[in-house]
Amino acid sequence: MEKVTGIGGLFFRAHDPKALALWYQQNLGIAVTPTSGEEQPWRQEAGATAFTPFKETTTYIDAGKSWMVNFRVRDIDKMIAQLRAAGIKVEDPTTYENIGRFAHLHDPEGNQIELWQPA
Repeated sequence: MEKVTGIGGLFFRAHDPKALALWYQQNLGIAVTPTSGEEQPWRQEAGATAFTPFKETTTYIDAGKSWMVNFRVRDIDKMIAQLRAAGIKVEDPTTYENIGRFAHLHDPEGNQIELWQPA
């Protein structure tokens, strides 16, 4: 059985994303997603995790929702096939050079989930 290997990112809306990201970095030691090669991502035992506050008006997270969870997977094609075989609708994956492949789906309550196979 294919399974997720960890949380690949936590994305949420914020009134002031820059200020909130700074608060998390200063108070909890969580670095936001790097914007240059010199910066390092926040690391957990399972691996790198993207930490990105989004503007409240973002369309990247479903309207009416504050959060979206991103799960890292080893093989996104196997995961998608497994989910679809179970009757779960999963978008076709999108590839971003040097980042990896992403696919979206929703849980039974309508919460958005993003799968990520790192490059």
